[in-house]
Amino acid sequence: MRIALNARILQAPRTGIGHYVAELVSALAHEPDVELALFHGWGWSSVLPEAAMPGYSRLTPLLRQIPGAYQARRWLEQRRFDQNQTQGIDLYHEPSLWPLAFNGPTVITLHDLTHLHYPDTQPPARLREIERRLTDGVQRARLILTDSQYVADEAQACFGLPAERFVVAPLGVAARFRPRAPEAINQVLKAHGVEAREYFLCVGTLEPRKNLTLALRAHARLPETVRQRFPLLIAGMAGWQRDQFNDELRASLAAGQVCLLGYLPDEDLAQLLAGARALVFPSLYEGFGLPVLEAMASGTPVILTRHSAMPEVAADAGNYIEPDDPDTLRDAMTLLIDDPAHWQACREAGLQRAKLFSWERCAKVTARAYRQAMGD
Repeated sequence: MRIALNARILQAPRTGIGHYVAELVSALAHEPDVELALFHGWGWSSVLPEAAMPGYSRLTPLLRQIPGAYQARRWLEQRRFDQNQTQGIDLYHEPSLWPLAFNGPTVITLHDLTHLHYPDTQPPARLREIERRLTDGVQRARLILTDSQYVADEAQACFGLPAERFVVAPLGVAARFRPRAPEAINQVLKAHGVEAREYFLCVGTLEPRKNLTLALRAHARLPETVRQRFPLLIAGMAGWQRDQFNDELRASLAAGQVCLLGYLPDEDLAQLLAGARALVFPSLYEGFGLPVLEAMASGTPVILTRHSAMPEVAADAGNYIEPDDPDTLRDAMTLLIDDPAHWQACREAGLQRAKLFSWERCAKVTARAYRQAMGD
């Protein structure tokens, strides 16, 4: 099977969907009947591009201010895409939103329905594009891949589609997310001024949906001596409405109790995850919650909300909190500090849980979906 896969998202710094595309492409290389042609917006390639870093494009903020810019870029991408449609493409896989037009079977990946649940967490221009294109793309797709059963169920209800149109392909965990000895990660930890197991870590783009203000408020309710010993590190790009954090951050940043790390290289983030006391992940809504899986695979306990798809990932290995109650998060953090037996039990449960997920499994389910969509 020759599969056209839209890999344009890999031009941006890799967050959740970008990592999904990169890992899936690598894993599909081991499927003997799958040949990928990667479309990167302006042309085609057979190899993954290097991961971009923040600042990769200064045009994106400008495009948001130009009327019709999204539509113009879309038209150009469609023209480029059409140039290769006659070159033996059997199926088109759109791994994110807004599939291009293709005269053949199409499979899309629907990661979540954030725009329906939390429209205020999307920049207005992006929200308009989602609303214009997503419904049509879902209706045209032969099959719809989802990362979780939760998203499959809510998409069935939202779009009025039968269950057989959906295939659940849980995400995997990259090899870099693994337990590490303190001496193996000391250099990265030292660069950020922390010691192994003596900091909490948040991972995610700084945007409202990630609910990072809850982490800030909970951490601020810890005793002063505890905040000094166990600072809160926040790793992620500056997202939409980052200014919302200014009030909560100012005092904690000045005291050295909270540190904004920005977007980190993959290996640095993996080492920080392996060394944290716990991952704090208070997100309001996730179609999967990849950092939760990555933390568990790294031997680090997770604190998370029992909302959306996240319990499918963490199951009994998670420390669950209420998304609007900083006291429950403070108590969960305190327990993981004060009770070594509880911390160790959470670590072991997470390691066992993470073994159930792999990119190889995700690729096999995806390849079967390709065959099914082609009628084999």
